[in-house]
Amino acid sequence: MARKTGSNGKKTARELRIAATRLFAKYGYAAVSMRQIASEVGVQAGALYLYTPDKQTLLYQIMDRHMDDLLEAWRAQAPSADGDPIMKIEQFVRFHIRFHLNRGDEIFIAYMELRNLSEDNFKLIERKRREYERLLGVILEEGNISGRFALCDTKLSSYAIIAMLTGVSTWYKGDGRLDLAKIEEIYLCMVRGLVLNGGSKTQS
Repeated sequence: MARKTGSNGKKTARELRIAATRLFAKYGYAAVSMRQIASEVGVQAGALYLYTPDKQTLLYQIMDRHMDDLLEAWRAQAPSADGDPIMKIEQFVRFHIRFHLNRGDEIFIAYMELRNLSEDNFKLIERKRREYERLLGVILEEGNISGRFALCDTKLSSYAIIAMLTGVSTWYKGDGRLDLAKIEEIYLCMVRGLVLNGGSKTQS
């Protein structure tokens, strides 16, 4: 099978990532062969190795790019350090929902295929995941210190908030009962309830 007409190195590499992402999400990493990926891209199976040394590296590259895009996007619009904690958490909620909403395949891979990463690759991806969780944790800790929030454990709360917000991408449909603006407001209400009341430090 010849390379697609008009393709070039960068275009083929991009198509490779897109095809692998789609196939890994649909069938699972273990069930997908390099030959299947090559067929989706329109190249000979052997040509894939011009762009990636093996399937493991391809899985890592997909996850790594997702995390880099996430961290870069947040830092580009993160609130100022002296901002109000309530404003910061609201901005984080809106950002997280909007960033992940149309990335269902990437999110599925990022969570469900971690077990298929090599030990070294897992450590690299986990480090970036922890960095994103830390950025939210800083907001929660600032809120606690200022007295605006009442959380008994900011680290655990950051896990809960991220898991809750990420879940939107698994069920959201543009033609559903609620539009995106309404969904954001509902999730903002739930997160406010958590940080202001749900984890009160005065509870036993």
